[in-house]
Amino acid sequence: MRRSRLAYLPLVFPLLAFGEFLAFVSVAHAIGFGWATLLLATFSIAGVLLLRREGIRGFRAFQEATRDGRPPAAQVTNSLIGLCGALLLTIPGFITGVAGILLLLPPSRLLARRAIERLASRRLGGATTGDLFGPRRVRVHQSDPVTVVVVDEQRTTPPAGAIEGEIVR
Repeated sequence: MRRSRLAYLPLVFPLLAFGEFLAFVSVAHAIGFGWATLLLATFSIAGVLLLRREGIRGFRAFQEATRDGRPPAAQVTNSLIGLCGALLLTIPGFITGVAGILLLLPPSRLLARRAIERLASRRLGGATTGDLFGPRRVRVHQSDPVTVVVVDEQRTTPPAGAIEGEIVR
């Protein structure tokens, strides 16, 4: 029986808290306790300000996509990644702060969006994700040409039990 990935969350949160504590102690040792605390406060304030901005930006992108008749999932996914990055910034800690900043940068946001699209494609199937994210891009690999020989045999008599005719639609 396969366990859900959510079953591991009770193990992840204490490990994250311990990692955040170690990161804070090492940063405070390197730059000083006051500067480390000020840096954490700056991360949290920036996260709160970015939450509002990313939320408004995501809502507007969703409205534009639906107004233009495009699939809105790409804009919604991009906005949700930005919101997750801003939310990670609001959580006090250096590990979550760095992860939040990485999710807010465009290159890593693009990578995260592609990963979400692949995950959705595996979980939901191609037809549903095509409706959500638009047509999929596929890679076509050129290989040696294939020669197909079609032998057109004329049957003189139809097989037994067959009815000859045309299908009219």
